[in-house]
Amino acid sequence: MAIGGGGGGGSWSIHGRPDVTSRYEVLGRAGSGAYADVYRGRRRSDGAPVALKEVHDAVSARREADALLAAAPSRHVVALLDHFPGGDHDDDVLVLEWLPLDLSAVVRAAAAARPSAPPAAQRKRWMLQVLEGVAACHSAGVVHRDLKPANLLISEDGVLKVADLGQARILQETGTYQGMHPYEQSSGVEPWVSQQRAVLHGVKENHPSHDSETQTGQEPERLTAADYLHEMDQLRAKSTHGDVDKMSLQDGNASCLATCSTADIDDDPFRASYSYDAEEGMLEEESGAFTSCVGTRWFRAPELLYGSTNYGQEVDLWSLGCILAELFNLEPIFPGTSDIDQIGRIISVLGNITEETFPGCSNLPDYNKIFFNKVEKPIGLEACLPDRSASEVSIIKRLLCYDPTKRASAADLLNDPYFAEEPLPVPIEGLQVPESKDEDDDSTEEWANFRGGDSDSDFDEFGSMDVTKTDKGFSIRFS
Repeated sequence: MAIGGGGGGGSWSIHGRPDVTSRYEVLGRAGSGAYADVYRGRRRSDGAPVALKEVHDAVSARREADALLAAAPSRHVVALLDHFPGGDHDDDVLVLEWLPLDLSAVVRAAAAARPSAPPAAQRKRWMLQVLEGVAACHSAGVVHRDLKPANLLISEDGVLKVADLGQARILQETGTYQGMHPYEQSSGVEPWVSQQRAVLHGVKENHPSHDSETQTGQEPERLTAADYLHEMDQLRAKSTHGDVDKMSLQDGNASCLATCSTADIDDDPFRASYSYDAEEGMLEEESGAFTSCVGTRWFRAPELLYGSTNYGQEVDLWSLGCILAELFNLEPIFPGTSDIDQIGRIISVLGNITEETFPGCSNLPDYNKIFFNKVEKPIGLEACLPDRSASEVSIIKRLLCYDPTKRASAADLLNDPYFAEEPLPVPIEGLQVPESKDEDDDSTEEWANFRGGDSDSDFDEFGSMDVTKTDKGFSIRFS
């Protein structure tokens, strides 16, 4: 498969970056996505393995660096080691610690070993590591917006880390939510820049400006996250002559390109009701609001599926529930083939989305555009988690609930009694870690393509469909 060229002007553009290659040896391509290419690398000074992430969108690169700095230091969030800003013809390059596996590899290995794996004590340790990583992000004010097993990377010795924060945003509570439901008032969260002390890992090798002090071996000055971002802006402005906007995708557009299928964006005749319009996404970015077109469908919260642009970390908690349920079942709990199918699958399990089950849902942008026949007897999460204890089902119920304000935080779940029950979680050193794939093995890429869950199916699969004109456009009812 050809490597995406991005802003670098062609495949393998990273090899034309002497600022990068003088410090890091590029060993080969590790993966390719909609907005970034990732290469295996080695730091020339000490031979340490690294991941070189060439990000084709300057805005996404800055957001990822910003979020990683805010969440650092954390054992369960991937470490940002270095940052090379781009220019007119170059992409930003983020240097990250090398982690060869992800949680989807653990799920695959366990599914292949049915019914003997994974033991409950091992599963608890994987769950705790996921919770610790998400809790670290959330305590720093970071909302990830694309949590899924493929974005939870694992070292060869079993340490799991939250990664791929290209869609992440940092939130600052304004107090507007106190005593109010988030869908009963205007946005109560705003982007912010962390003022906490933050230093890039690797000290002598990792100062983002690559100044003369670093090159002569002297220890660089310690930077706050705000100082770091200001320095990145200055460097990028010098190399782009103030033309950064030409490199940037707006939030809504970038998110759609990263997470939605071509059918979602171009071929869907009803795309206006899904908030996928790129122009709308640009208006959202200019106004400071978020886009609903984030994350991967199977892990996307109901409020996002209904077009919400007013949300926070609670969307990550829904994704977390889907991830933990997958660790139990070894298969996705809501594997929708389209956004409409995704909503239908969720309703069939949890029941109807109403003001009683989800206060404020009628204010969601698309709530009155898409309708389903009433579900008289929802399946229930217990039926979706067969042979699971009440404690195990309880954890999933605390996350997979319609009302975002009732979802348990990752920090709260770390203290759930389930983890104190026998069998106790094994230490990380006792985890059975799948073998990492050979660099030429395409199975990981094929699995990633499958796991995306982003290919829309025909509307025929939903049976009859009624389209009704309304004052604001139209509504769709499936039966």
